[in-house]
Amino acid sequence: MNTSTNEFDSKQAWPALWTVLLGFFMILVDATIVTVGINTIQHDLGGKLDSVMWVTSGYLLAYAVPLLVTGRLGDLWGIKKTYVAGLIIFVLASLACGLAPSIGMLVLARVVQGFGAALLTPQTMALITRMFPPTHRGAAMGLWGSAAGVAALTGPLAGGLLIDLLNWRWIFLINVPVGLIGLFCAFRFVPTFDTNRHKIDYPGILLSAVGMFLLVFGIQEGESAGWAGWIWALIAAGIVVLALFTLWEAKTTSEPLMPLFLFKDRNFTASSLAIAVMGALVVSVGFPIILYAQNARGLTTISAALLLVPQALISGFMSPWTGKLLGKLKFREFGLIGFGASLIGMLGFHFLMREGVSVLWLLLPSAAFGVANAFIWGTLSTAATRNIDGTLAGAASGVYNTIRQIGSVLGSALIATVMAAALSDNHGDFTPSMSLAMWLPVALSAAGIAASLMIKNPSEQS
Repeated sequence: MNTSTNEFDSKQAWPALWTVLLGFFMILVDATIVTVGINTIQHDLGGKLDSVMWVTSGYLLAYAVPLLVTGRLGDLWGIKKTYVAGLIIFVLASLACGLAPSIGMLVLARVVQGFGAALLTPQTMALITRMFPPTHRGAAMGLWGSAAGVAALTGPLAGGLLIDLLNWRWIFLINVPVGLIGLFCAFRFVPTFDTNRHKIDYPGILLSAVGMFLLVFGIQEGESAGWAGWIWALIAAGIVVLALFTLWEAKTTSEPLMPLFLFKDRNFTASSLAIAVMGALVVSVGFPIILYAQNARGLTTISAALLLVPQALISGFMSPWTGKLLGKLKFREFGLIGFGASLIGMLGFHFLMREGVSVLWLLLPSAAFGVANAFIWGTLSTAATRNIDGTLAGAASGVYNTIRQIGSVLGSALIATVMAAALSDNHGDFTPSMSLAMWLPVALSAAGIAASLMIKNPSEQS
């Protein structure tokens, strides 16, 4: 079944959207689900902590690096084929993770899993751009935002439940039945789109892959390596290579891997900056909260994870509603409300992480961050893609999600550095240390407000 770019058939579009969101939700949960299982995995399989941390780092690295290329692959091969290929790789790698006999095999399987996630992710936004015209896209992107926000927030909770009730292997094995359901639905509901002939930008692929690898690897390894000189050399080399990539994309007479004219659209640029901030924000919030709850207040893994429940519940319930309200096309106002709620929530965490203050008070800023997620994810993705031609849906989605994932990697590295410095200054006392660490999410929320101010509503665009 083929469909053209501008057709809208609600009976076809909504089942297709729910299908790809199932896979998207699953791969985003896996980006954070291992957080609460690191100690258990190390105890079971052995190995040094640095090696075990690569269970998370390997996934994030393999996820982030290929996104520019995999976004374009959706345009070349077709959204459905690329999505299905990514989901199959992800499911098989999940099975390998669950059966891994050693840390080395687990890390290798996680790398393959990350590559499957990279194939799958851009196709979700590309499908929305292709199947939903701008007049219907707000509600669809609201659901996309709901999946993204809830998944990012519930990974630690799901991990805690599965580890406590079963064992750590089930945080991976659970993907197998869910993935098989997703594959059945993909073959049943996702249409085959008309593809467009594209030239393959081989130099662009090489430069982007090398540059992204050097930059992301350097950022991820910075804290564990004590930000040694070779780390900064890797990061600098990555920036140089990515600069060369940008120059190549600007000058190539072939079809560029990353069409730079996408950034001529003010909303695409501003939304991309804002989603990078949001990617960093979501990653950086959870660690101080969980560590404070466990180490300063003595909560169990699952009890600590329950502090994140208001975030997930409110985001999940509100995102479809805010998506429908996006029909009024108030992108800037929604972004400001979202990051404003985040700023209130982060300040709440900072001031409530105190001795003598009941840990239950943390549910209030957690709820505020849930509101933030409901207003931010769908709003930014809708604003970013509103003016994008359907034939460039994959490329635009790849660029947007690459920027989001780089934000996540930066957030992970920054919060690790901030927490380590705070613990050192406070002689290992988790209460003041984690409270101080929350200033990073506060600053990120303020940066999100600044980025949202750059977004124009459609009525203001010429």
